Amino acid sequence: MKQRILAAAMAAVMMGAALTGCGNKPAESGSSSAAANTDASEIVIGGLAPLTGNASIYGIAVNNAIQLAVEQINQGEGVLGKKIKYISYDTKNDATEAVNAYNKLVQNDKIVALVGDVTSTPTLAVAPEAVKSGIPMISATATAEDVTAAGPNVFRACFTDPFQGDLMANYASKKLNAKTAAIIYNMADDYSVGLAETFEKTAKDLGLEIVAKESYTTNDVDFKSQLTKIAAKSPDVFFVPVYYQDVALIATQARQLGIKSTLLGGDGWDGVIEQIGKDNASAVEGSLFCSQYSAESTDPALQKFLEDYKAKYNTDANMFAVLGYDALHILVQAIEEAGSTDSKAVVEKLTAIKYSGLTGEITYDENRNPIKQAAITQIKGGAYKFLEYYSK
Repeated sequence: MKQRILAAAMAAVMMGAALTGCGNKPAESGSSSAAANTDASEIVIGGLAPLTGNASIYGIAVNNAIQLAVEQINQGEGVLGKKIKYISYDTKNDATEAVNAYNKLVQNDKIVALVGDVTSTPTLAVAPEAVKSGIPMISATATAEDVTAAGPNVFRACFTDPFQGDLMANYASKKLNAKTAAIIYNMADDYSVGLAETFEKTAKDLGLEIVAKESYTTNDVDFKSQLTKIAAKSPDVFFVPVYYQDVALIATQARQLGIKSTLLGGDGWDGVIEQIGKDNASAVEGSLFCSQYSAESTDPALQKFLEDYKAKYNTDANMFAVLGYDALHILVQAIEEAGSTDSKAVVEKLTAIKYSGLTGEITYDENRNPIKQAAITQIKGGAYKFLEYYSK
């Protein structure tokens, strides 16, 4: 598959700028069944992503990467001799918006497969609907444990919340030799709750004492009350399993209150350097978080993607873009191996897939979660620095 990815990217460069269908355009008329769409002139794949709002940096990256992948595939051999038509809608990181958009994709646009949503809460809302319709669904980046538990046709390209929480607790104890830890999490966010709970459980199993655990809710911006309690405990490490916007605020206020602990996080930290700005960059200096890949990898397919993404969108690809690209290609490989867009056949091939992509070698466990390693990234000198691939 890496050879195919690289070949598709090269074909796109050579053949110019053909555009794929996306955004809020309606699909061309066709059958509502995935099997019937086998005979259509196009393979219609749907996308759900937060393109506006507080998670838009993630959604735009995933959506852009999928559009790039589709463009490259269409400029090459296509899929089963057909072009892909990709139609995506803005879910605004909202569960109700996501379900409404999914229904529109199924009922109006006649999609045969779905890539989405991007964050955990809307994905958890959409997954049961996908199970009802039987349409193959793969989320690039939704990490909540229960996402794939919805049913046998729901997959993901990223590792899970429990995987991240467990791994970072192991890293803190075994690699950093931490003896005490504190946690702050967003109790209104499934992603944050999942990481916090697993980190706490694993930490206790390892003898890493949790000396403080504080919570807040979405849209809070003043964390001084919680952080004052944490500062009094002087933990060795401070686990902050939230998204980059909140990380920037929490880290800045934590340092102002004298917290000197090593800050740890999950993949939601991607974007924190850009968010926190130069004036407060020292607040996250030395922090560590786990990620799905390293941009420092010498893999030619990854480096070609990073170059192509920068050339097309005039911005660097982040982790979410890389996972979006992989998610689309995983789905395409399954369709090709199935020889049709029949839902059951595609799901069967997804379950048994052996995929080699930008984030490494991927197979699926019995819960349709990918088996893969994690990259440990450190913030150093105002930049993301790859330290190592780590598995407990």
